[in-house]
Amino acid sequence: MNTSMNTAMNIAEPSGYMRTTAITIDPETMGGTPVFTGTRVPIQHLFDYLQSGESLEEFLENFPSVSREQSLEVIKLAGRFFTAERLLHEDTVG
Repeated sequence: MNTSMNTAMNIAEPSGYMRTTAITIDPETMGGTPVFTGTRVPIQHLFDYLQSGESLEEFLENFPSVSREQSLEVIKLAGRFFTAERLLHEDTVG
């Protein structure tokens, strides 16, 4: 039985689910670490690059198997997720 989520990943958010084909989580690929679909590049690498002040261009140059579209989709997804989390937290605090 294949437990891989190769075609899409659902991430819970208050209003339902965000769906992306840019991320794969498969126990047989990098021990289940979320990676860019079709690669062995962990999603965390993108955020590590950006956090250290590197540009998206530099990330893409160093990881040519990751497309610009995949990277932008993951960044957009993270923004939506964390905005939703912030709003949820504000609703429970305020």
